[in-house]
Amino acid sequence: MSRKEVFFMKNSNYNSIYGLYIEQFIDMKLKLGYVYRTFSTILSQLDRFAEQTKETSPGITKEFAGKWSERLPNEGELYRYRRVRLLAQFSSYLCDFGIQSYIPKLLPHPKSTFIPYIYSQQEIDTIFRACDELRLQVANMNSCLFCFPVLIRLLYSTGIRISEALALEKDDINLIENYLLVKDSKNSKQRIIPISTSLASVCKEYVYYRDQLPLNKTKIKKFFVNTNGNSPSSNAILSRFKECLTKSSIPYVGGGQGPRIHDMRHTFAVTSLANMAEAGIDLYASMPILSNYLGHQSFDSTNHYVRLTSSMYPSLLKDIDKVCFDMFPKFNNYETD
Repeated sequence: MSRKEVFFMKNSNYNSIYGLYIEQFIDMKLKLGYVYRTFSTILSQLDRFAEQTKETSPGITKEFAGKWSERLPNEGELYRYRRVRLLAQFSSYLCDFGIQSYIPKLLPHPKSTFIPYIYSQQEIDTIFRACDELRLQVANMNSCLFCFPVLIRLLYSTGIRISEALALEKDDINLIENYLLVKDSKNSKQRIIPISTSLASVCKEYVYYRDQLPLNKTKIKKFFVNTNGNSPSSNAILSRFKECLTKSSIPYVGGGQGPRIHDMRHTFAVTSLANMAEAGIDLYASMPILSNYLGHQSFDSTNHYVRLTSSMYPSLLKDIDKVCFDMFPKFNNYETD
């Protein structure tokens, strides 16, 4: 359990008849390895809803579940699905304590039409050049340009998430044995990522100039820093990335449709699968490797990349239907964060 999660728990403010049970439910979830932020908002809404409906005794009723399951104004189907699913889990938890509760039927999982953007090698080369050519218009010690070109290359070369990259500390990257350690991940899975010699060389050059900054070296904790030694914000990184897309003549659609910086991760996964297939590595062997490398909790997320790779490289994965399509359910939703 992280210090942040402990802080949230100690500062929780659940006031309904279910307040104590919600805190216990959260404690159980955290001990099972779930991340607090993924369900805390919905549970807070559930607590307020119980207050508003003046629930006086514990035990989810069919009427309460029905009202809770109604679609809210401007609410997406996916969020509604998550709300109903979490209520069903919480109600089941209450039943385990001998508190009779109605468990609502789950709604059909909404299908996502999201398709990740896969950068071509030519686009990647153009983005790298655009990163290198970025210049400050005015002096700004809080600018992320100092580390930006290296960060983008690392995202493309390793497939780690932007949040994981920005969370890397100085000692998390070993440039002697060429690997990095991801500790602050989406699924709370610590993993070691090997890096190429060329990426290690780029990182070494960055470290050399970073260590020349007139800063107190003991105060620099993160690997990627601004010129003043502070960690760059994700918003600043995303803003600079959009600028690079413009310079690279890659249209930015927006509205979550990209092309996004997270699509570097999708590109890494697809090109890795294609390279392994071209090298003759059996998918039964490559799937677990890639899944663990990306930090996925299950093969489902990794399998989406198999389908995408098969559509982009049909000659490489011509037998994909025979190998994998009957093993994994046909979902359209891709990892989006």
